[in-house]
Amino acid sequence: MATRAPDNLAATPPPAPVRSRPRAHRRHLAHRLDVKASPYAYVAPFFLLFCAFGLFPLAYTAWVSLHEWTLLSDVHEFIGLDNFTTLLGDDYFWNATFNTLSIGVISTVPQLLLAIWLAHLLNRPLRSQTLFRVTLLLPNVTSVVAVVVIFSQLFGRDYGLINWVLSWVGAGAIDWNAGTATSHIAISVMIMWRWTGYNALLFLAAMQAVPRELYEAATIDGAGGLTQLRKITVPMIRPTIVFVVITSTIGAMQVIAEPLLFGVYSPTGGPDRQYQTLSLFIYENFVKLDFGYASAVSWMMFLFIVVIAAVNYLLTRRTRGNLT
Repeated sequence: MATRAPDNLAATPPPAPVRSRPRAHRRHLAHRLDVKASPYAYVAPFFLLFCAFGLFPLAYTAWVSLHEWTLLSDVHEFIGLDNFTTLLGDDYFWNATFNTLSIGVISTVPQLLLAIWLAHLLNRPLRSQTLFRVTLLLPNVTSVVAVVVIFSQLFGRDYGLINWVLSWVGAGAIDWNAGTATSHIAISVMIMWRWTGYNALLFLAAMQAVPRELYEAATIDGAGGLTQLRKITVPMIRPTIVFVVITSTIGAMQVIAEPLLFGVYSPTGGPDRQYQTLSLFIYENFVKLDFGYASAVSWMMFLFIVVIAAVNYLLTRRTRGNLT
C-alpha cells in the first residue's frame, strides 16, 4: 500500500529567500535620530527667544555701559570703564544699594517664615482647603498698582488706618514716607502681602510629597506640630526652600513698582532718596537719557544679584535643613 504525504506538508510553501532589509535599517536610524534630536527641537524655541530677549540685551547693555551713550548726542564715545569708576564713587548709587538690601531683608525673611508656617497649617486635614489655597494666591494676581494705592492710604500720615490703630496704644502719627526706616517697613509690608501666599503654595506643594508615615510615627512618639515642622517638614523640603530663597532674593533686588508708586511716581524715591532702590536709580538715569551710566548700574545690580544669590544658596545648603 502506497504511503501518502500529509496534506499540511504538501501545502507548506517553500521558504522565502533571505533579502536585505534597508528599509528597516533606515526606519531604525530615523527612530534613533528622533529620540536623540526631538528633545532639542522641543526646547529650541525657548532658547531662541532667550537669546533674542535675554542674552542679546545683556551683551548689548554691557557694550553700552562702556560708552558715553546719551540720546542728546549722535556720537557715542568709547570711555571704557569710566562709567563704573564714576559709579563706585557715587553716593546716590550706594544709597540705593543700601535701600535695596534693607527692603530686601525686611520683606524676605519674615515673608519666608510666614509662608512656611501657612503652608504647614494648610498641609493638615482642613475643610475647604481649595478655598484657602485660592485665597492665598489672590494677592499675587492683584494689580501692583492697586496694592500700592491701597497700602499708601493705609500708611497715610493724617488719615491712614495704621496711624489710627497706633493712636489706640498712645503712639503718635508716623509720617511713613518721610523716614528711611518707616518707608522701608511700609514698602516691605506691601511686598510681603503680595508674595507670602505664592511662596506658601510652593512650600505646600513640596510638603504634599513628604511621606505621611513620618508624621504618623512622630505623632505616636508624642511630637507636636511645631516639632514636626522643625524636625520633619523643613529638612524634607530643603530643596524647595533653597529655590524659594534664591527667587525671593532676586525679586527683592529688582523691586521697583512699590517704591515708585509709593513715592507718587517719583524716580528719586522720596525727597531725600530715602527709599530709592537700584531699579529706581536705573530708571532715573534712563529718564535723564544717560543710557551709558544706567547700563553700568544695571550690570552692577546684576553682579550683586549673582553674588547674593550664590551666598544664599551656600548658606541654605550648609544648614542641611537645620534652620532652627
